[in-house]
Amino acid sequence: MKRAVFLDRDGTLIEEKVYLADPDKVVIFPGTGPALRRLMDAGFLLFVVTNQSGIGRGYYTLDDMHHVNARVSELLAKDGVRFEKIYFAPEHPEEPSRGRKPSPQFLFDARDEFGVDLAQSYMIGDKLIDLECGWNAGLKQSILVRTGYGAEFDGTGGDRLKRAEILDGLAAAADFILKSR
Repeated sequence: MKRAVFLDRDGTLIEEKVYLADPDKVVIFPGTGPALRRLMDAGFLLFVVTNQSGIGRGYYTLDDMHHVNARVSELLAKDGVRFEKIYFAPEHPEEPSRGRKPSPQFLFDARDEFGVDLAQSYMIGDKLIDLECGWNAGLKQSILVRTGYGAEFDGTGGDRLKRAEILDGLAAAADFILKSR
């Protein structure tokens, strides 16, 4: 079985831009590429798990999202980073969805499709739903990063954050994961 790191996209890998549809507006957080490369070098598979309700709300198209994802992948490829798969939930929050976080379904899909050992894997995100997704899948640890909405939530999350590791960004999360092995 393989270990993996599941990553939220907006606010975790890239700067949060409400309903991002333009690939030219993608801004990778500093240090993200090298941090992810260190995880890959340590044998972790990388997956993106993202809710993209802007599609269901009619703010942008599926093609727009794919172009943004391609730009994220292109920018991180400069550091040798490769995602095994980008899982996305395009539905409006009020519509039924098999994979919309906090549902763990995409993590189960990665387990079945790629042989991921969920009990030895991690989730990194900037919102409670990201943490809950990891908890719901039985991951080793869910990590809240203080990028995106994480800093705001860190101060207001209270008891809900007791199970989470709270760190400044992806570099610190990579350090934590690599020390936890």
